[in-house]
Amino acid sequence: MPKGPIQVATIILAGGQGTRLHPLTVHHSKPAVSYGGRYRLIDIPISNSINSDFRQIFVIAQYLSSELQHHIGQTYQFDHFNPGSVDVLTPQENDKGEKQWFQGTADAVRKNLPTILKSAADYFLILSGDQLYNINFQSMLAFAQEKNADLTIASIPVLKKDAKRMGLLKIDGQGKILDFVEKPQEEELLKKFELTPTFFSDWNVKPYKESCYLGSMGIYVFRRETLISLLHSDPRDDFGFHLITTAVKQKNTYSFLYHGYWEDIGTVASYYEANLMLTQDKNGLDTYDETNPIYTRPTYLPGPKIEHTKIHQSIICEGSIIEAAEISHSVIGLRSHIREGTIIRDTVMMGNHQYMPPLHNGKPLKADFCIGKNCLIEKAIIDEHVQIGNNVKLINEKKLDHHDGNGIFIRDGIIVVIAGTIIPDDFVL
Repeated sequence: MPKGPIQVATIILAGGQGTRLHPLTVHHSKPAVSYGGRYRLIDIPISNSINSDFRQIFVIAQYLSSELQHHIGQTYQFDHFNPGSVDVLTPQENDKGEKQWFQGTADAVRKNLPTILKSAADYFLILSGDQLYNINFQSMLAFAQEKNADLTIASIPVLKKDAKRMGLLKIDGQGKILDFVEKPQEEELLKKFELTPTFFSDWNVKPYKESCYLGSMGIYVFRRETLISLLHSDPRDDFGFHLITTAVKQKNTYSFLYHGYWEDIGTVASYYEANLMLTQDKNGLDTYDETNPIYTRPTYLPGPKIEHTKIHQSIICEGSIIEAAEISHSVIGLRSHIREGTIIRDTVMMGNHQYMPPLHNGKPLKADFCIGKNCLIEKAIIDEHVQIGNNVKLINEKKLDHHDGNGIFIRDGIIVVIAGTIIPDDFVL
């Protein structure tokens, strides 16, 4: 009987605690953190998978997973005319009633393999839940088939400052992976993986002015039999540190070279910069491509209401009420309310799920989620459901790089106000 078209299922690893993104992950799992004022980070890998027509998707979650599950359930709904599924898999109890927590990326897939293998997929596309890109994965699948690869790893040239936090590859002129190392720290080992001028000419890549390396993007296409074999033969917990190294030694592995924007949201600084990049005309994630949209939960909100406000290079999301004096180089999320006289610069506001706090003892609270009058806020990230009083200054007056306060933090010189924080009138930081 003839075999039908190649089938691909997507596995999105969304269980990490996101310690480097703290304090934004105090109340959210990393993939559930707001992005661009209206999306969640998880929307990017799911949307890219759907746009590539890979519509059977497994999301493996663990840390603070309820918010993530709720968002996915409210957003990704399919029907008979547009078939597909997004299933969220979380740790299950064993026969002793004990939670089987995932110990690493490979362990998470291994523990869910009985469910995942109910899919008839010939290939599995494995993605991270906290990366930004616009990729049609059909081209990566075609490359994997052309090379008859057991494993294909998406890769991108990176500078030395990023190389130590990534997996590095060494490839030949055909893209075959000759060597791999995860997050090398030693200078001697880094030197071994430094790209030569031949690489740039062979692959038609513009040379860098400083040392650079071929970094793994954490995006993998596994042949079905290869994934099963590796998970069974190598019992270790992590793809990067363990199974990928085994695969490079034992299997037919290739690198798919990607040309375009890609960002791994690993730190508060990278999250902040990736959001503000959306206010520019180029270089960041493309959210204006109607043929390849970034999907998210529909809100049915009105357009923003703006009164007497000077706005420069900013994004103002739906449902916002803006009475501010000035907003520049900022992202203002859904249902944001900014009162008169306030100045917002170089800031990411995540917005709100609702305009007013929930009832307290059956009565609505007087304050709403808003920024008060005559405030000055610069270089900040304001999480969801924050109340800021009048005459507040969040300007990092002492130019601190790191600070821990009551709901207010500084990371990499960026002020971070976490969800649920109430800042009183006349507060200054």
